[in-house]
Amino acid sequence: MSSVLFDSPGPRGRRLVMFGNVASGVVVAGVVVFVLVVLAQQGQLDPALWVAALDGRAWQFYYLPGLQNTLRAAAFATVGAVAFGVLFGVGRLSLNPLVRVLSGVVVEFFRAVPVLLMMFFLWVFFSRQLTWVPDRPYAAVVVALVLYNGSVIAELVRSGVRNLPRGQSEAALAVGLTGAQSLRSVLLPQALVAMLPAVISQLVVVLKDSALGTLIAYPELLRATQILASGEQNPLQALTVAALVFIVLNWLLSVLAHRLSLTLSSRTSGKTVEGVGIGNPVAAPVVPEPH
Repeated sequence: MSSVLFDSPGPRGRRLVMFGNVASGVVVAGVVVFVLVVLAQQGQLDPALWVAALDGRAWQFYYLPGLQNTLRAAAFATVGAVAFGVLFGVGRLSLNPLVRVLSGVVVEFFRAVPVLLMMFFLWVFFSRQLTWVPDRPYAAVVVALVLYNGSVIAELVRSGVRNLPRGQSEAALAVGLTGAQSLRSVLLPQALVAMLPAVISQLVVVLKDSALGTLIAYPELLRATQILASGEQNPLQALTVAALVFIVLNWLLSVLAHRLSLTLSSRTSGKTVEGVGIGNPVAAPVVPEPH
């Protein structure tokens, strides 16, 4: 018998729910029809606009170069965010109170600052102070994504280590490891494996936030799509294609995270058997007597 959060509706309740569903469907269908009629009146459903948004020229000169820049920024930002997150996540678990407090301040600060604000600040800073940086919009996008998402990953590391069974650290201390050695050799590897699906899910955030680079003239997918739309006068069609590309990429990452979560759970869970322990010797296998 499945558990529910509330009592199952009776005949009258089921009729009301069905009426509500039908009414909602009619309203949604009416809104969709109204939007399509307005777009048709404005000429936005002209097949020529869709052809211009989907032809080989659009993919060769706009979508694919923009997608390449998006993936390039997301890839470098992901590597940097993981390194940043592991470093400051371990820092927040340090036995040294000064390191722990400083790591906490850094993580909480960059988690609180909006990514777009960091991109603007870094872009202006690189343009005025670090003029030797060759690709300042790209550097601003990557560094901002590293700082924000690295802070999120640092919290994942900290919570992953804290959520491990207490017996892990006690066993490490029992065999003579120090607190730092226990964290580095026993707790952290297990936490990294457990948080791997969450890290991959965070890639979705990195990929989507890279589109904010369009506001500082970084030629990622959204920026390239806007340039195409301004030339062909088909913003609806071009942005629809870009949205579908983002949806497919994020869906693939979500599927990868789900598959990885299932794989890791199947490898780390299972029936436990009696093993060697204090007062718990391994029982000798029962060998059948020969007939």
